[in-house]
Amino acid sequence: MELDNTQTKKHRMLDCPVIAAVKDEAGLAVALKSECEVIFLLFGSVVNVAELVGRVRAAGKLAIVHIDLLDGLSQREVAVDGLVRMCAPDGIISTRPALVRRARHLGLVTVQRAFILDSLALSNLPDQLSVGKPDFIEILPGIMPRVITEITQSTATPVIAGGLIKYKDEVIAAMRAGAAAVSTTCPAVWEM
Repeated sequence: MELDNTQTKKHRMLDCPVIAAVKDEAGLAVALKSECEVIFLLFGSVVNVAELVGRVRAAGKLAIVHIDLLDGLSQREVAVDGLVRMCAPDGIISTRPALVRRARHLGLVTVQRAFILDSLALSNLPDQLSVGKPDFIEILPGIMPRVITEITQSTATPVIAGGLIKYKDEVIAAMRAGAAAVSTTCPAVWEM
């Protein structure tokens, strides 16, 4: 039954082309009222993560926690278990393949975040993905259509374009390049 729930959440993410990424309380307040059905929580601590996830869920949205940015947790696999016990988020984001792998084993939706800064980072991506086997890859910065196309043509894992996306034409370019969705902290994009 848990697998079916995870599959439903993955499909829901694929049906929502714009994801609200929030980095503070003000952004969360706006995102909760937005049309976005998925919220990436890019802030918080072990003290308030349960309350943040609860607010997202109360608004009928999926709560995906960026575990690397959550204050008070180690960067070890046991941190995923702790997060699940604290607040049972719908999923996690991490740059660490081992944390993604652990979250997948616990039935969470998983997003492997990758900063594609140069050709070396791009060439290392398949190795990272083979460890964590994430449900989604979030590529940053998301304003690189050529690179998004290259990645989407080399993997079956859906790509989320994130970072620096502020305008409608950037959303369209990312989607045309093959991105399944975009994540952004820009509230104007959340209403597209």
